[in-house]
Amino acid sequence: MSLLESLPSAEEAPFEICTVLGVAYQIADMQSATRAVVDRARSGRGGYACLAGVHGVITAQHRPDLMLAFERAWTNFPDGAPVAWMMRRLGARPAVRVAGPDLMPSVIDAGQSVGLRHFLFGSTPEVLGDLERRLKEQYPKARIVGTLSPPFRPLSDDEERSMVRQIRASHAQIVWVGLGLPKQDEWMCRNAEQLGPCLAMGVGAAFDFLSGAKRRAPVWMRRRGLEWLHRMCSEPGRLGRRYLATNSEFVVRASAGMIAHWFRSMTGAHGRES
Repeated sequence: MSLLESLPSAEEAPFEICTVLGVAYQIADMQSATRAVVDRARSGRGGYACLAGVHGVITAQHRPDLMLAFERAWTNFPDGAPVAWMMRRLGARPAVRVAGPDLMPSVIDAGQSVGLRHFLFGSTPEVLGDLERRLKEQYPKARIVGTLSPPFRPLSDDEERSMVRQIRASHAQIVWVGLGLPKQDEWMCRNAEQLGPCLAMGVGAAFDFLSGAKRRAPVWMRRRGLEWLHRMCSEPGRLGRRYLATNSEFVVRASAGMIAHWFRSMTGAHGRES
């Protein structure tokens, strides 16, 4: 039995939603998320999925284009332990973190048995080369049909259209987008219709971790929801201020949301949202 055959059908068990600070998240574990992505990619219905944690949720409170991207996504996965914790407090008991560096290889692995075609978009040529090599070593039957490293500057409309055409011409069923939040999410929102039937998946730092360009947090830190701390300590100049600011704001907003949720529950107004 292949890995894909062992996963529960997404069509038989439609996913539920829990809203955290205006962002509607899929309630899923790694198995159900993997199956949902594979099924969506094979269906040819296109669209895109965002993977966002605290940084994404809080940035969206101040950036309308990012909130719009979350609203128009096929689905959003909680790529952050605090967000998954908040979902559970709001009644979504099965909710767990669905991280890009875990979901991407899981989908590629599951897609081997059905010949799922993948395109890698983002990062540098060096990182893309290492990523493609490692994926092929770990998943020999995986079909990587193209890679593309865009320039690290704003793209013109013509450049963006040209890149979308290149992705479409590869006949990829999934394009993995590693541009970082919010750039990748807003790019997918702008181009999802033109990319169809290809499904776009925004996985951010997954390219760096899976290629070996950066070291990921130890498993014990991930299990305890401390991956953000490892990343902040690894890149304090770039991530220190960001994490301190967004985490603090999340605590304040989440606390207010929990009080509102508790009040609604006490008055009989139920609902999985904050």
